[in-house]
Amino acid sequence: PLRDPRLPMPGTVLTREDKGTTVAVTILDDGLEHRGEVFRSLSSIAKAVTGAHWNGFGFFQLDKETTR
Repeated sequence: PLRDPRLPMPGTVLTREDKGTTVAVTILDDGLEHRGEVFRSLSSIAKAVTGAHWNGFGFFQLDKETTR
């Protein structure tokens, strides 16, 4: 699968606070790493963290308004 061009460059670490816990994700060439596990999407990480369906770009605040 091709890397989503909306993602930051590989090596970038995204962080977000969720219920008092820091969620950290490292952008890889071929996926996203969170707590030693490789995921295919930000949405799948957001669901693993919260238990709910999220738009991954919204969860990590990578939508248009926050990336300007």
